[in-house]
Amino acid sequence: MNIAIVGASGAVGQEFLRVLDERNFPVDNLLLFGSARSMGRKYSFRGREYEVRLLQHNDDFKGVDIAFTSAGASASREFAETITKHGAVMIDNSSAFRMDDDVPLIVPECNAADALVRPRGIIANPNCTTIMMVVVLKPIEALSHITRIRVASYQSASGAGAQAMAELERQYRDIAEGKPVTVEKFAFQLAYNVIPQIDVFTDNDYTKEEMKMFNETRKILHSDVKCSATCVRISALRSHSESVWIETERPLEVQEVREALSAAPGVTLLDDPASMTYPMPLFTGGKDDVYVGRIRKDLSCENGMTLWLSGDQIKKGAALNAVQIAEYLIENKQSC
Repeated sequence: MNIAIVGASGAVGQEFLRVLDERNFPVDNLLLFGSARSMGRKYSFRGREYEVRLLQHNDDFKGVDIAFTSAGASASREFAETITKHGAVMIDNSSAFRMDDDVPLIVPECNAADALVRPRGIIANPNCTTIMMVVVLKPIEALSHITRIRVASYQSASGAGAQAMAELERQYRDIAEGKPVTVEKFAFQLAYNVIPQIDVFTDNDYTKEEMKMFNETRKILHSDVKCSATCVRISALRSHSESVWIETERPLEVQEVREALSAAPGVTLLDDPASMTYPMPLFTGGKDDVYVGRIRKDLSCENGMTLWLSGDQIKKGAALNAVQIAEYLIENKQSC
């Protein structure tokens, strides 16, 4: 397989390299692309060194089978035709094409087959918070249709990129050393704080991040479900967490939900209140699965259930999900 990574120097680009290696993904030739700022940087992959090329409108993608892109929505829109014109499948991690009718939006545990129909040669990777939530909700949907979702997210610094992670670490050092706190990537100091806004506000006073969860969930699950979200930035470094309340068409029992989640692909159940066993960002960083616990009946709703989940935003929330899409294409002889 001839593989390209666009945005190779970013946090997700670097995670692509790790995930491809971890999963023994078939890579015969690897091309790395980036901006003028990252051009010329060198990265090691399976004992070889690769240099980042400048992303340009040329024929560099000729012969590429799969291109993983994570350079932002504007770059994805600008270079999509250049990347796909010779037949490469573009698996895009940005928000550029997610809600386009002719671009499948894929979480392999939920709707992998949608990836086989891609008129523009583009497959969209969903928003990280959406990915983790639908992986957990899909097996519950199979028990009874989910009609309503209320979710509060607790999103780590990694969701804003490698520079944001570095800023959070620097803020803690600044505070410990009695220095003025550096605030550049976030609107406010994140250390010892939570910020109840991720992305910009829309006309209905929900943020773009919150509207992504509403719209993307419906597209992935092929559902009319309504989702009301509040997305919050917290001072965890890498893993996101979510507190989720759902309503289903029929009342569900806690045990049947636990059993469904125990058997679900991409999910690990950590749910033993007596021993204080539940998922936390401290332990889910670097893991493949989405971890779920605190499963209980919603006291305010007869058909309600509530749960807590946590997962690695850079991994399953971005790079791993994209690589799993590529693996599905290979299994179905759809990649070249």
